[in-house]
Amino acid sequence: MENNEKLKNSKELIAYLCELFPACFISDGEARPLKIGIFQDLAARLADDDKISKTLLRSALRQYTSSWRYLHGVKAGAIRVDLDGNECGVLTEEHVTHAKQALKESKDKVFASRRRSEGEKAEKPAKPRRPAKPKVDPSQLTVGQAVKVVVGKSPVPATIREVVKEDIQVQLATGMVVRVKVDRIVL
Repeated sequence: MENNEKLKNSKELIAYLCELFPACFISDGEARPLKIGIFQDLAARLADDDKISKTLLRSALRQYTSSWRYLHGVKAGAIRVDLDGNECGVLTEEHVTHAKQALKESKDKVFASRRRSEGEKAEKPAKPRRPAKPKVDPSQLTVGQAVKVVVGKSPVPATIREVVKEDIQVQLATGMVVRVKVDRIVL
């Protein structure tokens, strides 16, 4: 990153740290455990860098160290590294246990969220069905009879103009004349 624009987010800052300190920060693969107190080292080394704020640095470091790939690297026997990649201590069992627990909780949260959203898709309640309308016998219908006709979702007032077997011609209250099937008629 050659320009002097301020870095806008943690992802950009982590990429920048990977460029500046490749022996410490990596962008791919299993991350190496970092030295305890590395924030202070970073703040001191980057004090004159106008691209970085301490707030964003703290946030980016938190994001990096809580990523799954970092937590996978925190395991028994792993060695912590400083900004230059120098070894600076073996991980304690307490830190390994904490990392395992944090990884488990993070994965459980993500997978539970995925299961919920998949379950919501699968378990969407069926649309409530309208109760079955009693079938109207076309022989019961006569010209001039006032009925209701289901147009769209709701019935509207109409007057029968013609009955031809299952096809009924009606005039709606608006004056519009339409031809409908008998199953659209409500008495």
